[in-house]
Amino acid sequence: MALLHIIILALVQGITEFLPISSSGHLLIISPLTGWPDQGQVLDIAVHVGTLMAVVLYFRHDILDIIQALLNPRQQESAAGLRLFGHILIASIPAVIAGGVLYFFVTLDLRSILLVATTTIVFGLLLGWADKNYPVNNELRSMNWKDALIIGLFQMFSLLPGTSRSGVTMMAARMRGFDRTEGAHFSMLLSIPTILGAGTLGFLSLIKAGDAQFSTDAVLAAGISFIVALGAISLLMAWIDRIGFTPFIIYRLALGALLLGVYFMG
Repeated sequence: MALLHIIILALVQGITEFLPISSSGHLLIISPLTGWPDQGQVLDIAVHVGTLMAVVLYFRHDILDIIQALLNPRQQESAAGLRLFGHILIASIPAVIAGGVLYFFVTLDLRSILLVATTTIVFGLLLGWADKNYPVNNELRSMNWKDALIIGLFQMFSLLPGTSRSGVTMMAARMRGFDRTEGAHFSMLLSIPTILGAGTLGFLSLIKAGDAQFSTDAVLAAGISFIVALGAISLLMAWIDRIGFTPFIIYRLALGALLLGVYFMG
């Protein structure tokens, strides 16, 4: 694969995975908009591995707290880590079930530019609506199982390309009264089992097809996406409360309009 193609693919994944603008939607439109061949599943998995490594590194303290709590569950200081682990687990279950049903039993065309355009616009508007209409009256440390479950139920929509897993979970967090920063925090922690699960399914399908060979292209793509994703997470966490969701909503509307134009005029 051409070096430029690899770099663009890794940059797109690294930037968009944790911003509320949909990484899957962007990855799907690279080939139609550039004329390049589809990057294939190996490269898709590689760039997702890079972003997974980035979020694990950034939130390493949360992850270590969870690991220590699981190893020493009876200690009093383990309560917060166990509670966070439980909420991540509860929020992950709906998407795991829905993703399994979609993967094993449902045959749908989810790679349509029209679908990506529609979800990009609709869920962008819903994100803005939720941010404007729901007050901040909750904190991550006071999250309960119902908050986690509702956020997890909304995460199921992210199985549709263009929806944005981070965007829809941040929207659900705002609807439950969490501020932007805390909603983004939980959304990114929630991405760990989600990316890991999707990557595992993809890898298993490659093994089944006899195509589980990772080249230097895949290693390069993973490395670039890791560096870029780490920067994107850092900037988002530092600025989301100040800039809000408006820049991302404007971008989503513009991108959706562009894709509709490509679809109807192409």
